[in-house]
Amino acid sequence: MMSIAAQSRGRWAAGWACLTLAVMVVTGCGHRQQTARLPAPQSAPPVIEPTTPTTSEEGQPTEEQPPAVATGRIPITRLPHGGVSREDLDYIETHRPILTEEGDATWYTARRGRRAANGEKFSDHALTAAHRTLPMGSLIVVTNLENGQSAAMRISDRGPFAPDKVIDLTIASAKATGVYRMGVARVRIDVYRTPKPIDTGGRWCVQIGAFKSERKAEKLKKTLLRKYPGAHVIEFEGEHSYWVRIRPEGDNREMAESIARHVRPSQGDAYLTRLD
Repeated sequence: MMSIAAQSRGRWAAGWACLTLAVMVVTGCGHRQQTARLPAPQSAPPVIEPTTPTTSEEGQPTEEQPPAVATGRIPITRLPHGGVSREDLDYIETHRPILTEEGDATWYTARRGRRAANGEKFSDHALTAAHRTLPMGSLIVVTNLENGQSAAMRISDRGPFAPDKVIDLTIASAKATGVYRMGVARVRIDVYRTPKPIDTGGRWCVQIGAFKSERKAEKLKKTLLRKYPGAHVIEFEGEHSYWVRIRPEGDNREMAESIARHVRPSQGDAYLTRLD
């Protein structure tokens, strides 16, 4: 009769063999993905200040009150490791969406070490996405309407800053929904839970760009400072272009919407964007 120690060594050897085989398979798949012809990734969205959750009376994540200074930095929004948790998946199984949106999705990547708009380090491997107006940390399901694939993910970034796109997916999210090889796909976004109300409140800005010339971005910044003396206006360099961001006094949504409507097209595309 085999001893317990011998059985343990046998199980350990078998487990090690399985692990080695799994590593060989994953490595082989990764090599094939690198050599396949894939659409070029999108530029990473320009960075927007991060947020962080606390807990509401209902026990769901909510946000800390904004600091007294309207232009102050917004705290980090912590997300589950990998983007979504088992609890998130269970919640989706037992609840209906509170909002549905359709539009075109793309995928993007970012340079190593870059922080997403929620304040955490960006990861190609996390099931997250960039959206312009959903509260940071929102739990969503994205369904590719062209192939039926869907995946749960969290909002961790801001973008896409392109007039005909509604959401930017990380590589992991794009692969999970089949958008990765397509490059662009029509999707449905089902929103299941948000840390803050969608239709009221929030802290808002207008993101304007992308300018190929730093001089043009600086010129617009000066114009906006004269026109909105109570606003906080910055000009900054994105991945491959220059941007201007204007935060109205109090990060007020109505004022941000008004600015977005009145910025002339010749000054660049204007995007109403939620900071928190």
